[in-house]
Amino acid sequence: MPPMSPGTGSLMREGTGPTDDGTASNDFFEVVTTARSVRRRIDFDRPIEPEVIERCIEAAIQAPTGMNREAWRFLVLTEPEPKTRIAELYRSGFDGLATRFRDQIPPEMRDQQFPNERPTYVGLAENLHRMPILILVCSEGRPDSDNAAMQVAFYGSVLPAAWSLMLALRASGLGATWTTLLVTEEERVAEALGIPPDVTQTILLPVAYTLGAVLKPAKRKPVSEVTYWNRWMGGRESSE
Repeated sequence: MPPMSPGTGSLMREGTGPTDDGTASNDFFEVVTTARSVRRRIDFDRPIEPEVIERCIEAAIQAPTGMNREAWRFLVLTEPEPKTRIAELYRSGFDGLATRFRDQIPPEMRDQQFPNERPTYVGLAENLHRMPILILVCSEGRPDSDNAAMQVAFYGSVLPAAWSLMLALRASGLGATWTTLLVTEEERVAEALGIPPDVTQTILLPVAYTLGAVLKPAKRKPVSEVTYWNRWMGGRESSE
């Protein structure tokens, strides 16, 4: 498929194709089914043009926003000093995570053995400071801890934008990782980056070009197993 022209809202530069940006794609279903967290085969040395990030954010802010507040904020880190500090705090949150949150982990997962192969998330923690760009997605305000409906409304007005951003990065040939771990160090992150106390931090997206990364659909449960029709546990056959 040839690149779409700028007038159609394409995320790719005119004249750019898959061979230029590696994993870049204009195919929506290819992008949405192969947007994986990329923690290996990362090009730490290739800079990312600010215009590419801004174009992806421009796409992301078309996401739903409750009461049209547009409370999302995107903090883009490119300089070594803030990236190094955030990487330190990320590793601090990473260390002892399983112990601190053991009671919140499903019982069947508490004693699960780590794979023999070195987990890729360990490599991410060790190399976070080397990522060309870190994007912290925030939202102005705080969710109401006592009101489930307001919590859904609050996060429902920022997380879709974060996911749209990850999809836009994927479409532009960039690899990113979806991680919430940094929130465990929210106060220290806020102090390090000058984030006001009434701003909620959500998703951190480490971003980089990739080196031959192979992105493909993940193995998931069948649609029929996770989809109900007309009532809980209702099958499609019963609705026909």
